[in-house]
Amino acid sequence: MATPQVTEAAYRIARDRYAELGVDTDRALTALAGIPISLHCWQGDDVAGFEARSGAVDSGGIQATGNFPGRARTIDELRADLHQAFALIPGKHRLNLHAIYGDFGSTAVDRNAILPDHFRSWAQWGNEQGVKLDFNSTCFAHPKAESGFTLSSQDKNIREFWIEHVRRCRSISAFLGRSQGSPSVHNLWIPDGSKDITVSRYEHRALLKASLDEIFATPCDPAQMKDAVESKLFGIGSESYVVGSHEFYLSYAVSHGIMPCLDMGHFHPTESVADKISSILLFSPGVLLHVSRGIRWDSDHVVILNDDLRALAEEVVRSGQLTRVHFALDFFDASINRIGAWIVGTRATQKSLLLALLEPTDRLRAFEREGNNFGRLALLEELKTLPSGAVWDQFCVTQDVPPSDRWMGDVLRYEQTVLRKRT
Repeated sequence: MATPQVTEAAYRIARDRYAELGVDTDRALTALAGIPISLHCWQGDDVAGFEARSGAVDSGGIQATGNFPGRARTIDELRADLHQAFALIPGKHRLNLHAIYGDFGSTAVDRNAILPDHFRSWAQWGNEQGVKLDFNSTCFAHPKAESGFTLSSQDKNIREFWIEHVRRCRSISAFLGRSQGSPSVHNLWIPDGSKDITVSRYEHRALLKASLDEIFATPCDPAQMKDAVESKLFGIGSESYVVGSHEFYLSYAVSHGIMPCLDMGHFHPTESVADKISSILLFSPGVLLHVSRGIRWDSDHVVILNDDLRALAEEVVRSGQLTRVHFALDFFDASINRIGAWIVGTRATQKSLLLALLEPTDRLRAFEREGNNFGRLALLEELKTLPSGAVWDQFCVTQDVPPSDRWMGDVLRYEQTVLRKRT
């Protein structure tokens, strides 16, 4: 295991090597420290939530597979697990809450009756921990979502129920933003769609547009909250038709000045999410990214440092629009240590951003202007084997978290002393 002295020595060598290409590694580390990732609370408890009626998710095409011991069963357990995860992730980050994670106690509170008071303890916890909070409406796992349609339902009563739910979620998001002095990003995803051939596609999308118009008719201070709408290609039970498609939400978002949310698992497996960034940022106030890893479908595997993630980070950094892009995680794996999943996914996302920040982009652009496509390709290849790992380890050390693989022992000890005792 490398000592701090070895880590520092390796970093000096890496710093000098990158300097030869005109890259300032110290500047890259400073930039990386300023990019928060919003961890998703639902990785900690398999998307169950804390409603009095909570349990396994049973609608909306969402599945957390596996039965690894130690799922968080209470708010206190979830907060303890998050505290452990944050302690092993370099930098300052955020937490992404779903509406079903309110502090409801033993009281049954329906979705159209939730209040900021149900999230007051979360706001206090966030301020104590130095963690900013984001928010999501929860339009699944509910009797009024069993038909497969919520905001686009042909039943007016169903639509009104969910309209009220989302209205309240936006007010909760604004409350969180005021409490923490930083805008809370509110994301809206609905499971609406159909398993087989659908004749009434236009009708459902017209209903969804009307519902959204009612919801967003109430303005919110952008200093308190920011809206995003999330599309999907297909889901379990909505294989043939999804009302909220990419085309629908992109059109709606651009025409209403809100952010589209791009989930990496919500497109065709061969479709590049990274390629969409530059186009959207020209017309939208920003982009919310849900960083996930789909294997053959929207399977929400734990994020790793693969080509798709690297391409996403590269496009964001090359655009020079980092302040307009919000990174949030969205995966749930119940087959492995859930805290380890958080840490692996967050650190992988940060590594992808670091690699992008270490790129000599100006030199690559110069090759393009000269028409030297060989030089561009050759340099991009050489970058792949530069000592970025030493720069990453230095980042961890400066952020007072274990570098390399040294954090794994802490997770395993927590598993033995805390998680396995929950069973």
